[in-house]
Amino acid sequence: MSEHNRPAQSSSSAPRRQGGPFGGSHGPMGMMRQGEKARDFKGTLARLLQYLGTYRWLILIMLLFAAASTVFSIVGPKILGKATTRLFEGMLGMIAGSGSIDFEYIGQILLLTGGLYLVSTIFSYIQGWIMTDISMKVTYRFRKDLSEKINRMPLKYFDGTNHGEILSRLTNDVDTVSQTLNQSLTQIITSVTTVVGILVMMFSINWLMTLAALGIIPISLAFVRVVVKRSQVYFKQQQDYLGHVNGHVEEMFGGHIVMKAFNGEARSIAKFDESNDPLYEAAWKSQFLSGLMMPVMTFIGNLGYVAVSLLGGYLAIRNAITVGDIQAFIQYVRSFTHPIAQLANISNILQQTAAAAERVFEFLAEGEEIAETPDPSTPDGEGRVEFKDVRFGYDPEKIVINNFSAKIKPGQRIAIVGPTGAGKTTMVKLLMRFYDVNQGAILVDGHDVRTFRRADLRCMFGMVLQDTWLFNGTIMENIRYGRPGVSDEEVYAAAKAAHVDHFIHTLPEGYNMVLNEETSNISQGQKQLLTIARAFLIDPEMLILDEATSSVDTRTEILIQRAMDRLMKGRTSFIIAHRLSTIRDADLILVMDKGDIVEQGSHKELLARKGFYAELYNSQFENGRASPAQ
Repeated sequence: MSEHNRPAQSSSSAPRRQGGPFGGSHGPMGMMRQGEKARDFKGTLARLLQYLGTYRWLILIMLLFAAASTVFSIVGPKILGKATTRLFEGMLGMIAGSGSIDFEYIGQILLLTGGLYLVSTIFSYIQGWIMTDISMKVTYRFRKDLSEKINRMPLKYFDGTNHGEILSRLTNDVDTVSQTLNQSLTQIITSVTTVVGILVMMFSINWLMTLAALGIIPISLAFVRVVVKRSQVYFKQQQDYLGHVNGHVEEMFGGHIVMKAFNGEARSIAKFDESNDPLYEAAWKSQFLSGLMMPVMTFIGNLGYVAVSLLGGYLAIRNAITVGDIQAFIQYVRSFTHPIAQLANISNILQQTAAAAERVFEFLAEGEEIAETPDPSTPDGEGRVEFKDVRFGYDPEKIVINNFSAKIKPGQRIAIVGPTGAGKTTMVKLLMRFYDVNQGAILVDGHDVRTFRRADLRCMFGMVLQDTWLFNGTIMENIRYGRPGVSDEEVYAAAKAAHVDHFIHTLPEGYNMVLNEETSNISQGQKQLLTIARAFLIDPEMLILDEATSSVDTRTEILIQRAMDRLMKGRTSFIIAHRLSTIRDADLILVMDKGDIVEQGSHKELLARKGFYAELYNSQFENGRASPAQ
């Protein structure tokens, strides 16, 4: 649009998309939000549990299968120890010449153990399948709620919020929560069940050896606490600098042609290095400290393993424990440190998940557009518009429209002109209720626009903007966007009226040609013609034309102006124009400057006054150009 009179988007270091060139990691430990703590950890988890409450029965079933799977796998080593003991006793008997190995008993033990492990595997598969189903449903619900929320939020939120920040909440933060539910929740259950189950089995074998094994826990917890505390700092720094890097890369790719045209490569690389170098340092330190976790935990676990082996050998010599029990106990000790390490790791993941979930909930809690009136007015379809003492500012402290008043009769062509920043486009946004006025009122057919349903109000208007918007789809789909159910013949008629039909037939697949994501496979002027055809198709009661022909050549502009004359006939039309020669035939010209109407009247009347409009008009024909037509 020609001017916005609104605050620039935030350039803060808010995080951008994680899936960019420098944020491609997708595991829970690799998300951009690593190490960032939630401000309200308990409150966020409580809200997350509310989301999960819908699936409480599925979660309960999943927990039962997860616990059962763990129990069956825990029982296995102790039963297998009986086979070891029988084998050891049989070998001693053979050496002494007074016995033999009972292979039948050992075979039964092995079959029983194999059956237990098989059942454990099946239960583990079932709980994984259920948990995946739950996490995907929660993810779907999150994204659905976020998508619906976006459509209910006022435009002023997007004016002041980094778009990469919004996209990050919709994608990566939701992914973080989803992956935690899918992986870490079941790990919490299995780890807790494993720790408790192993402790029970270890005490059932020998309490003294169990106490010796438990001696490693305080050492493990102390180490984990130190590592997590140190690594959190670097993870937070990594997150911040990663946001800077992704933001810069996104910005440079978006304006790649301009950057190349102005030889900005060196400056771009220098700015990139300003964030990438500290990102490297923070990422290296955070990953190094995290990488210490498992090796040191393994070393500490081996210390416990050595202590248990020595004590077990001593007790076996004194016949206080069997060889099979030692073998089972050693297996339990080897398994004991793994779930503890998992729980330590999960505690860090839960912090990240809470931070991600908190950001999602914060977005869902943002203020929405003013609710629709309970008893909305019904549009009359006359096209009568009145601005009554309108005052408005994107920031209430900075008013940009001051006491704007004007009356527009049905079917009139209203041109809104003025220098850049005068507030022309802002008036159109207020008219369509993208924003609500701070004071005063805008009336359509005698009703305040705030008494209409927004959808009903906007159905009355057709818009052709300077900033064309087309999407990745066929040309037919793009023209049909405002009225998806119309016939092909109506689309062809609209395209002919907009003088775009001939151009479409020159394309390889005609109306079925697919526009790419950037719509760069057609020219800017051709894109504008398609948006004009879209406006023809919806056959609106009122029109808004914001520099609608700014990107077409003079010959095409003349053809479009003729088509626009037919389209505007009998319809109230608002024309925003910088080229004043295009609005000479307007019924009423509103001349704006600094948010006020400084002049209004017809083209001839305004020229005759030799005021602000005449100065603007004549300035477009200075410096040796043709004299203006009167």
